Amino acid sequence: MQINDLSLLTLKDIHFAERQLLKALPEMAFTNHREGTQGQVEPLQRVFEIPGKRAAGQTCEPILGLIQECEELLEEAPAPSAVRDAGLIARGRAVEHCEMARYTTLAAWPQLMQQEKIAALLRANLAEAESAEALLTEVAETSVHSEALAEA
Repeated sequence: MQINDLSLLTLKDIHFAERQLLKALPEMAFTNHREGTQGQVEPLQRVFEIPGKRAAGQTCEPILGLIQECEELLEEAPAPSAVRDAGLIARGRAVEHCEMARYTTLAAWPQLMQQEKIAALLRANLAEAESAEALLTEVAETSVHSEALAEA
């Protein structure tokens, strides 16, 4: 296996993850974040096209597990509440951290191989994941966590 092969496998992993998240976000009550995720899928498709590859996914077990955690939380706490929101935010942040780990690595490899177009697209997706995580953190810390404690 060469670095190009590893890069393609990892790219397929994050492509699968982003597409799964597009389906799951409305159920997870993150409808506003769906647009950002859609904005991450389109550059990924261009990353595949630059070297002439077909955009494809490969099962990303960590994302499936995090989506399942959200689904379980929504089953256990079907009624809207600050506690449920705190749980969803925690899981949403875990999703963003998983994405950031993938995009950090994926952006570094093409940079080393002087594939600047690909690196730039992946850095933009990394920035989107970082921004989403920062927003979730801000919402949690400025209101949701204290509201959840007040519900106790």
